[in-house]
Amino acid sequence: MQYIIATHNQGKLAELRRILAPMGIEAVTVEGLSEPEENGATFAENAYIKAAAACRETGKPAVADDSGLCIDALGGEPGVRTARYAPVGQRKLTVLQKLSGLPRPQRTARFVSAVCCVFPDGRVITAEGICEGYIGTACRGDGGFGYDPIFEIEDGRTFAELDDGEKDAISHRGKALRLFKQKLQEELEKSLC
Repeated sequence: MQYIIATHNQGKLAELRRILAPMGIEAVTVEGLSEPEENGATFAENAYIKAAAACRETGKPAVADDSGLCIDALGGEPGVRTARYAPVGQRKLTVLQKLSGLPRPQRTARFVSAVCCVFPDGRVITAEGICEGYIGTACRGDGGFGYDPIFEIEDGRTFAELDDGEKDAISHRGKALRLFKQKLQEELEKSLC
């Protein structure tokens, strides 16, 4: 099965390909896909906006993820504005500066991922995953992308210090995609009846 992945983020694309491949889904991108305005109030709404636009433009099933970091001490920021929270290259530093001096118990955060698949016939599948953690006090690790170097899991390692398999097993996107896989299999079985 070939599904369009509605993203221009190469890190996210690699992660989606890695997780979707065992499902028999060939995750492809299309040059020139538009970037619709992500004006939803939730991650799920933004994922739908992106998937629906890619499906309309290509006529193929399209999968989109909208994900972000929600920090309790910042009232849930950056939230749905995660990718636009600060200028490129300054996002992690901005978060670290805003949390400067706070002890670990007050640095609670979560990554949230909403995955949406829109089919040309109008069917929609959505799934969400959450990974709880903390914001560290400095960037650590060479893996991952985005805010991964500052997001710590319970054992104190950052997402950027995990190998791909470890991250996929516990990450917000890994959880969302496992639920998505289950829902997709159920949907495909229904369509065979």
